[in-house]
Amino acid sequence: MSLRILIVNDDGVDAPGIGVMEEIARQITDDVWICAPDGNQSGAAHRFTFGRELELVERRKQVFAVKDGSPADCVVAGMTFLLKDRPADLVLSGVNNGQNLGDIVNCSGTAAGAREGVLQGALGIAMSQGVNYEVSAEVDWANARAFGARIVEGIRQQAGSGTWFNVNFPFCPTAQVEGVRVVPTQRFSRSPMRYYPSDNPGKFFIAIPETPRPLEPDFDFHLLMHGKAITVTPVALQASDMAEAKRMDGKIAL
Repeated sequence: MSLRILIVNDDGVDAPGIGVMEEIARQITDDVWICAPDGNQSGAAHRFTFGRELELVERRKQVFAVKDGSPADCVVAGMTFLLKDRPADLVLSGVNNGQNLGDIVNCSGTAAGAREGVLQGALGIAMSQGVNYEVSAEVDWANARAFGARIVEGIRQQAGSGTWFNVNFPFCPTAQVEGVRVVPTQRFSRSPMRYYPSDNPGKFFIAIPETPRPLEPDFDFHLLMHGKAITVTPVALQASDMAEAKRMDGKIAL
């Protein structure tokens, strides 16, 4: 029985990056399904849509859009309805337009797609194509296209259980890519999210106006921004601080 892949993203079902992800998936298997938001859901994190009806729209064979749905909604619809008789073995999320690094993975809908994939029993891999915003906001998908399938196969051979993977492709020319680094995410001293004023009076944006500082040299953010390697980060589903739970147990009294 061939490998079954479910693709999701947070940029929307019509975004160029999901087409790149489909190209990657079809290098691995012919059994490829897509279930993605009908519009941009960047920053949606792991939000679920409770108490409001959603609609699943078939765009073409094995490609579906969820109207106003989040990436997590899409994975649930894909795994428990579209593929309920045989859920996907692998959930690929992305390819995102721009990097997902450091603490930013906590708000990333791309990350949430991979995370929910693991929670639903599949292997989950989020992929993002880095962009050098200091030069241009234009994205070049060449490295995701060139190396995506090999990265997926490499992770599949090494992956354990209870872990999803966050992959970022550098924005250097393909010939200059310097291998793969498996690294942790950068923790910042405080969130990089900021109030950003609009040109319209009384309006504002939530944005990341500048690269957080300082950056640790052996962590994902620094390596992608200042290096030429593909970064791969294993992220555990178990978010509890087990050592702290053990240390504090019995020490908080009424």
